[in-house]
Amino acid sequence: MDTMQDLLQKASVLNEALPYIRKFSGKTIVVKYGGSAMVEHELKKNVIRDVALLKLVGFRPIIVHGGGKEITKWTGKVGIETKFINGLRVTDKDTMEVAEMVLNKINKGLVSMMEKVGVKAVGISGKDGSVLRVKKKLSKGEDIGFVGEVTKVNTELLNTLLDNDFVPVICPIGSDDEYHSYNINADDAACAIATAVGASKLVFLTDIEGVYRDPQDKSTLISELSIPEAEELLGSGNIGGGMLPKIQNCVDAIKSGVSRVHILDGRISHCLLLEFYTNKGIGTAIIGDEEERFYNENE
Repeated sequence: MDTMQDLLQKASVLNEALPYIRKFSGKTIVVKYGGSAMVEHELKKNVIRDVALLKLVGFRPIIVHGGGKEITKWTGKVGIETKFINGLRVTDKDTMEVAEMVLNKINKGLVSMMEKVGVKAVGISGKDGSVLRVKKKLSKGEDIGFVGEVTKVNTELLNTLLDNDFVPVICPIGSDDEYHSYNINADDAACAIATAVGASKLVFLTDIEGVYRDPQDKSTLISELSIPEAEELLGSGNIGGGMLPKIQNCVDAIKSGVSRVHILDGRISHCLLLEFYTNKGIGTAIIGDEEERFYNENE
């Protein structure tokens, strides 16, 4: 049984969340779902519950998910060798067929989890309603097969679902002008969708705590970055690996009209709620020039 102190703590948490609930009620949020939070069952349940709560308190969430680990597992099972060029999966016709099947399987699993917690959800791929139109993507001039670069986002289907109280759950498969299927990097798909729908927030769930000024010093986690600060960090040489294109995607999304982009550690239970509804948050938020800074590092 809760003590009075427990009850007061719960009331304090709700009171801290109130201004953020008010500020973002009715706003669209895009969550790029990946990393360990897609693999570990308890983390997966927590993310789905977080998204459900965000929906119930007024957000209009859209989920965009990847599935690289599962694709690698299933291509291995059918004897297809996995190849990467410059960090991008080479996707021949057979690999594309497996990728589409695997991503759709993941997609419907996420829909089932959303429905189980009482939120209406619809799973689609970017091919449905021509949501994601693409052209062939080259990797430093090299052909890597059926890997697509988003050229257009058709928001009609997404807006129809949102307006009718559904959560769209999107797997990053698109089609070109001749209706061939292409695999799309899920980060790229999420950025394109967030820009097209005018999202107030774009969230990347990752396996890192956020952005550091010095990756070797965990005490240098940055809570908020403006665009000039992010661009300065990109040019500093301190950012490398997979974080470099992710931050660049964040900057591009902000410049295209997304208000705030968050990089969160999906391994932390209820990371979405902790980031959105507490004063300090837990990850890194990249914000537009006109956006209010919620956290003052000098406090």
